[in-house]
Amino acid sequence: MGGGPARIREKMKGRRPRVIFLFVDGVGIGSADPGRNPFASQALPVFRELAGGRMLRLRDARRFGKGSSCVPVNATLGVAGLPQSGTGQTALLTGVNAPKFIGKHFGPYPFSTLRPLLAERNIFVRLQRSGQHVGYANAFPHRYFEYMAARPAMRAAVSSAWLATGLPLNTADRLARGEALSADITSERWNSRGFPAAPVLTPAEAGKRLARLSRDHDFLLFEYYETDHAGHSGLMEEAHAVLTRLDAFLGGILASMDHASTLLLLTSDHGNLEDLSTKSHTRNPVPLIAAGARHAEFVRTIRSLTDVTPAIVRLLSN
Repeated sequence: MGGGPARIREKMKGRRPRVIFLFVDGVGIGSADPGRNPFASQALPVFRELAGGRMLRLRDARRFGKGSSCVPVNATLGVAGLPQSGTGQTALLTGVNAPKFIGKHFGPYPFSTLRPLLAERNIFVRLQRSGQHVGYANAFPHRYFEYMAARPAMRAAVSSAWLATGLPLNTADRLARGEALSADITSERWNSRGFPAAPVLTPAEAGKRLARLSRDHDFLLFEYYETDHAGHSGLMEEAHAVLTRLDAFLGGILASMDHASTLLLLTSDHGNLEDLSTKSHTRNPVPLIAAGARHAEFVRTIRSLTDVTPAIVRLLSN
């Protein structure tokens, strides 16, 4: 994920916070119906704490607390149809209205005419150009590199954006050394699928690792897509398992990060998991949850997916 820890620590003696960005695929803000919304039918203590002591819901989605703030974020971007990952993630990562740019929502991968835009305007590249130290915490098995070499058009938006920096993706070796995280948070699936062995972590331990890795970066992103898979399954039990893991992971991050010098952000690209009455995506707004340094200041400017990257760039450039 790059070097320069001494420079980062020196910078953090000043005023600019570092940013931990959790991109959580397919999570919108739903209703209070526990039969449809898994967020409403289980405890999720960390999510509730971040949302001011009660779960976010469509009728009450704007929260400002002492340590965290939450706002709803428009994911439809004024384009008809259901939001999709390719365009939603491109909009989130670049600040450009990707579905409007191509005239439709598209996914799961970036549309062909969006790839140059994603490469040129994504948040990793923009921060890198301004002298910020960026990182992408996910690790990938050797099989992934072989698959993508044969099918480059099927590369997802976040990994495509990262590769535009000229830096490599994390490998199994970095995961084994504790320098990255598995996409499932704990590495359980990594091991069960026959990839090179990696130590299995509890979700809280994984969160603590991410907080530790963030200390050597101005901006560090971790991508979690099992939420979207669970939403498409339509199974409440699977949704509960995924959200319980994510909740504990958040708890580990919050317990280990310096809240005075770090801003934790969590957001998504489109709704899905919050309404298990359908296996498709939703038009619901997605949450932007911010905790730590300057959280309330940050969320006040956010209305849609296109506002997130410009706000991060401003925060880390001033």
